[in-house]
Amino acid sequence: MPTASQFRWQDMEFYLFVHFGPNTFTDLEWGRGTEKEEVFNPGKLDCRQWVAIAKATGARGIIITAKHHDGFCLWPSAYSRHTVRESVWRNGQGDVLKELATACKEAGLPLGIYLSPWDRNHPQYGTAGYNQVFISMMKEVISRYGPLFEFWWDGANGEGPNGKKQVYDFKAFEQCMRSMAPQTVVFSDIGPDIRWVGNENGVAGKTNWNLLDTAGYSRGAGAPPTDSLNRGNEYGVNWIPAECDVSIRKGWFYHQTEDGTVKSPEELFNLYLQSVGRGANLLLNVPPNREGLFSPVDSAALAGFKKLRDISFAHPLLSQSGITFSAKQPGADMRLLADGDSQSFVSLGKDYRNNFLDIRLSAETAINCIVLQEPLQMGQRISRFSIRGTSANGIVFETEGTTIGHKRILTFPRQKVTSLRLLVLDAKAEPLISEINAFLIPENLVEKN
Repeated sequence: MPTASQFRWQDMEFYLFVHFGPNTFTDLEWGRGTEKEEVFNPGKLDCRQWVAIAKATGARGIIITAKHHDGFCLWPSAYSRHTVRESVWRNGQGDVLKELATACKEAGLPLGIYLSPWDRNHPQYGTAGYNQVFISMMKEVISRYGPLFEFWWDGANGEGPNGKKQVYDFKAFEQCMRSMAPQTVVFSDIGPDIRWVGNENGVAGKTNWNLLDTAGYSRGAGAPPTDSLNRGNEYGVNWIPAECDVSIRKGWFYHQTEDGTVKSPEELFNLYLQSVGRGANLLLNVPPNREGLFSPVDSAALAGFKKLRDISFAHPLLSQSGITFSAKQPGADMRLLADGDSQSFVSLGKDYRNNFLDIRLSAETAINCIVLQEPLQMGQRISRFSIRGTSANGIVFETEGTTIGHKRILTFPRQKVTSLRLLVLDAKAEPLISEINAFLIPENLVEKN
C-alpha cells in the first residue's frame, strides 16, 4: 500500500524539472567543478515567470537542481565556497532557491529539490567527512526552503577534485530526511519512496507495477536492472512507484544551439500517454536560458501541450446523461465509476472472471481513448484486462492491457460504439475499479510507439 505522502504524490501526475547552473553558461551537461563562480550571471532571472508558465501548463510542481555534479550551489551554503555567494550575480547577495521558493508559495505550487551527492568541487569529497557535509546541505535547503514535495538523489558517483570517489552513507541521508521532512517523498534508483523508471526518455513500461524489490541493490551502479525499474515487480515487497524524467529538448541544461530540438506539443502529448497514461508520474525538464528565463520556444511548446490535453480530455463521454452502468455484481453503485473521485470504487467481486462491467451509451458515440483508474489506497491489483466495444453491427474493437494502477490511458483508431465491456482477466486480489471514462481525442494524438 502507498503511504499518504506517496498517494498524494501519485495524484500530482505531471510537474517540471529545472536544470540550471554554471552548465547553462558553459554549454556543458556535466560541469567539471573547476568553473569560475562568476560564469553564473542570469541577468534577468525571474522565478515568477517559471512558476507562471508551470501553472499555465498544468504542471503541479517544480523540482530544481539546487546542486548538480559540478558542486555549484544555487543558494549561499555555509558548507561550500562554490555558490551564488561567490558569483557576480546580484553582487553575491542572490539566492535562486529563495526566489523560487517565494514564487512557488505565492502561486501555491509545490517545490522540490534535486541535490546531487556527487560533488566535483568540494575539497572533502572522497572522504568520510563529506557525508556530513551533504547532510548539512540537506538540512539547509529543507529548513530554509521547505516544505518540499519531493527530494531527488541522483545516482551518479564519480571522482572529486582529489581524484577519489565517495562512499555515500545513504542510510544517514535517509535518517536525515525522515527526521526533518517525513512528508517529503524521496527519489532514487531504489527509492525509498519513488524509483527511476530506467530511462531518460520519459517512458514507463506498458506493464508498470508500483512495487519493487530492493534487497541486494544499491543506488547508481548497483541499481536493479532497467527492465525491473521500468516495469516494477508484480510481487515486489516495497511500494516504490515510477517517475519518468525527460527533457523538453536534447540536453538537460539550456544550450542555444539546441533550440531546434524542443519537442513539439504532439511529442509531449505522446510522452504523457507513455508515462502518466501507464501509471507513472511525468517529470518534464524545462531549462532556463542564460538570462534566467524559460525561452519562448520552450514556453510555446508547453502552451501547445496544455492545449492538446484540454482538447482531448475536456469532454468525458461517459459522464453525460443517458448513460447507464450495469454489472453482474449485486449491490454495486455504478455511479461511482464516473464521479471524478479516484478513491471511490466498485468491486468486480472474487468471481471476477465471470463478472463484467457493461457501459451502455444512449446513442452511438465515436471514441478512440479510454481512461481507467484503480483506487490505489487499496493497493494495485489488476494484472490483465480487456475492453470490448460494440455497435449495432456487433464487436467493432477489442483491446487488452496489463496493469492499470493510478491511471491507464488506452488509445486506438476512432470507432463508433453503443456499448463497452470491461473484463478483468487476471488479478492479484479482488479487482477494484475507481474510474472509467471514454474520450474522442484528435486522431493524430493516438499513441505512437
